[in-house]
Amino acid sequence: MYRPRNGAEWGVVAATVVVLLGITAAWIGYGARESYAAKDYEDCSANAQADATSDIDYNKLLTRCSERFAGRRKSGGGYAYFDFLQNKTFDIAGPNPTDEERKRIDRSYMEFLGTQGREMFLADMAKAQANQEQVDLRRGRQGAGPLELSPKIPLPAKRPAIERSKPCNDGSLSCSWAKLTTTVKNAFASSR
Repeated sequence: MYRPRNGAEWGVVAATVVVLLGITAAWIGYGARESYAAKDYEDCSANAQADATSDIDYNKLLTRCSERFAGRRKSGGGYAYFDFLQNKTFDIAGPNPTDEERKRIDRSYMEFLGTQGREMFLADMAKAQANQEQVDLRRGRQGAGPLELSPKIPLPAKRPAIERSKPCNDGSLSCSWAKLTTTVKNAFASSR
């Protein structure tokens, strides 16, 4: 460790400490002035507007505000969170949703996927059918009917019809066997 020996050396050490303390205080003061002291998005954006030196700098600071605060202040008090996936706004207690509020938003999203997803699919199908009808009208094929969706898995081919046996008149082995089995069946049926 360095120990100054005379008064001039003590002056240099003291000046160095003062300069370092000044730099530290200025750095801490700048950090506190930046949007870190904000309590919500609106305060953060106001600080960003005051701190920004250019439009690019302002947009960067505003992006930081959006990252820190999910909710927006409502005019009557409280906060609102907008979920762009559902196109829906939720009331929340503070500038960021709590764990319970996140769970409520997630449950709502799962319900949205179930009901709204089906409705959106059906609306898309109706739109596709209308577009197909317009294309058919332009091509001159009126009365083409509704849009038919072909199955992705091909249907199995129909089985060929089974030929019924014809009465045997010749003395072939197959005819003889059929006559024998019929005779045996009739014999057992009559003995019962």
